[in-house]
Order: sequence, then structure tokens, then C-alpha cells
Amino acid sequence: MRREFKLPDVGEGLTEAEIVRWHVKAGDAVKVNQIVVEIETAKSIVELPIPWDGVVADLLADEGQTIDVGLPIIAVDTEAAGDAESTQAGDQRTQALADDMVPRPPAEGAVEPGVQGSPAPKEERQAVLVGYGVKTGAAKRRPRKAGTPAGPAAQGPAHTAPAPAPTARVTQAPPAPASAEPGRVAVLAKPPVRKLAKDLGVDLAVLSGSGPEGSITRDDVHAAAEGAAVPRRPAVPQEGEERIPVKGVRKLTAQAMVASAFTAPHVTEFLQLDVTETMDAVRRLRELPDFAEVKVSPLLLVAKAVLVAARRYPMINSSWDEQAQEIVVKHYVNLGIAAATPRGLVVPNVKAAHALSLPALAAELGKLTETARAGRTQPAEMSGGTFTITNVGVFGVDAGTPIINPGESAILAFGQVKDMPWVVDGELAVRKVTTLALSFDHRIIDGELGSLFLRDVGAMLQDPLRMLVWS
Repeated sequence: MRREFKLPDVGEGLTEAEIVRWHVKAGDAVKVNQIVVEIETAKSIVELPIPWDGVVADLLADEGQTIDVGLPIIAVDTEAAGDAESTQAGDQRTQALADDMVPRPPAEGAVEPGVQGSPAPKEERQAVLVGYGVKTGAAKRRPRKAGTPAGPAAQGPAHTAPAPAPTARVTQAPPAPASAEPGRVAVLAKPPVRKLAKDLGVDLAVLSGSGPEGSITRDDVHAAAEGAAVPRRPAVPQEGEERIPVKGVRKLTAQAMVASAFTAPHVTEFLQLDVTETMDAVRRLRELPDFAEVKVSPLLLVAKAVLVAARRYPMINSSWDEQAQEIVVKHYVNLGIAAATPRGLVVPNVKAAHALSLPALAAELGKLTETARAGRTQPAEMSGGTFTITNVGVFGVDAGTPIINPGESAILAFGQVKDMPWVVDGELAVRKVTTLALSFDHRIIDGELGSLFLRDVGAMLQDPLRMLVWS
């Protein structure tokens, strides 16, 4: 029996995702819960397992292609697994799982949780793929036109079950797989374009595409069918303009920053300070056995100073509830650390950072950074943040005016540490100096509170012993 696995909503209200990498190919045997594909949603990279035992019959989407939730991405022959009796016994359960992975359209105007600091409207819980939680709300799904998406031409015959074709503009697709049939010309074209060409009787192998990297578009197929000259353009512009699709993490970041910038009235204050003692403390901590297995950097002591100061000034660690017209003061700190990754900026956070010892905090910061750089940060690791630190100093930048992460009320930018002339005890000396920049929501935090918080963070970095006194 041929089964088609549809792209699920992985519990975060997405409407589409990009196929990043396939772990299997046509003809491979697969087991229940085996990871078969990596997708990139608007928030992170997610690995998807298959809900059946069987043999891969066809891959119905290319790497690099953006697919709407609910469309089939892989076909599996469940009778070819060698254990038909076991497969039949689990038939009803696995089919129900596959069907439940397609969410029903949400209510109009629903807000994605975490994007603007407010929860999505409550609605009936919906079952999704095992291991990915449930969907509590989502943005409105776009309408789709009827049609049947076809898999890549080099990967086998068209699949049997018709499904709606996406109307969203898809991203660039890579060249045809290396496993294409011998003698067959590799063609860059999306499955819907291949289906159109087949319906119109157009041979894609003889066309020169006008899309990105020479890919063939719908217009190219229509032009060929009508006998007109196929429009052409350079695959990579040598001059002029280049258009880069806004998608994935970058798309969500843009939406969140716009929402924050035009919702919360930002104020930014700067403080330049001598951190020579902090740098000396970092050196000494690295020599202690407690920190032998973790990375110790100046960011660790900046984080600790923020946690201590937040306990002294709880209003810093709060959020604005627009609907209830209330300020929500949080007596716990989920400390976010902004991290630049190849796929865009992400802000994972250390849960309950206020309750961690210094070695435990160092270990958590190390794991967070390593996971983010590997592109493996999951949505749960980026939700629920209460305060954010952005380390612009690693890029050689002194200071900036950071935008508050949605759902929070303040963010601290930590600039580079460099040697500068500084007056010490009335005499000029060369010291380690940095600049802190605190942006805060002026609806919640007034100038006095922001200044006191920034002053105390600076005081602890000038003299780390204050962290012990104020803890």
C-alpha cells in the first residue's frame, strides 16, 4: 500500500516550511519514527520522523523547496517492508496520525505565540505528529488552488493521491539528484512546473529557464507551449539587482522586530566602564576545577550581573499585557542570548537562569551557543524569554541601540572590551574598557529605574565582588 506523508504543523502554527535536507532516497527501507527529512520553519530547523515501516517509493519535494503544511512530501510503500502482518495491525493507528497532522484553518486574526508577546486565541487542541506537541493557534492559512503536486521527474512516476497545490511562491531548488536515470538531462524545475509541462506536452529538457539559477518557471512553460521565445536572464546577476527570498528565521525575525519597534516605546542608555577586574576574574575562573569542562568568557559575568540586578529591580524583568492593561512582573528569569547563525538571528534562552550556580550557568550558555551555531535551536528553546543580552562585542562593535525582544521589556547590549586610557586614582592608566547599552520599554521602565539597573550592572562588572554582596 502506497502512503503519502504530509508536511505537518510541528506545533508552532506554521503555514509552510522549506525542505532543507533529505536523509533518505527512493528505494530506502524506513522504520517507524526514523528521521527522514529536515525542514526549516519560521523559527528553526526541525527533524521529522516517518510514522510507518516501509520502503520509500518517491520523494515528492526537492531540497530547497518551500511546501505548504498539509501537502505530501514523501511516499512510502508500506507493504514492501517485509512484515505485512505487523503493518496491517498498525494500519488504523498510523493512518490516523498522518491524517491528524493536517491542521484545520485557525480563526481570523490569530496571533502566533511569541511573535508579539501575546498568546494566540484559545481553540480546540489538535493532534500532531508524536514528539512535536500540539498547536494552540496559528496565522490564517492562504487559499490554495486545486491540483496535484508532482515529484521530481528523476525520482519516479507521479503519485497516486491528488492533493491541493500550493499557491505560495517557492524558493530556489537545487539541481536534479545525482541518482537521475543515465542519459537523462538534469532540469531545474519545481514539481508544479513539471506537472504543468506534462499537461501541456512541453519537454523541459529543451528549455532554458529564466528563474533563479536557470530554473524553469511557469511562464517559461506557457511560452514554450504557445511557441513564443522563452524569456531569459542571468542566473546570477553580474550587476544591478539580486533578489533574495525572505523566509524562515529571517522572516520571523523581521516580523518580530517591526512589531516590537512600533509597539514598545524604546529608550536606550549607554554606560562606558572599566572592566579590568572582570577580565582578571574571568582568567582566574578558568583555572578553577569547577570550570574545567565549560567555557568561561566575560559574557558569563555579564549574565550573572544581569541576574543579580534583576532581583534588585524586578520591574526590569516584566512584560506589558495590552489586552488586560496590566504589567506582568516575572519573579524568574529566562535569560535570552542573541545568537547570529547562518540562517539569521535567533534568541534561545536559559530557563530559570536565576536559580543556577555560576558553573551551571556557564554550562548552559555553552550548550545554548553551540546548538544555535549548529542551527539546531528548537522553538521551545526560544519561547518564554524574559530578558535578553546581545553580545555585539564579538563583532568588534562598541555599542548599539538594540530592539527589545517581543514579550520582554529590556535588552542589554555588551560591547567589545578593549584597551583604553582611563583615570585611576587621579592618574592616567591603560585599562580594559567596554560599553553597555540598555534599551527598555518606557511604558514599564522609566528613566530612573533603567538608570539604576544599568548602574548596578556596571558596578558589578567594575568590581565582581559586588555580585557576592548583592546576591
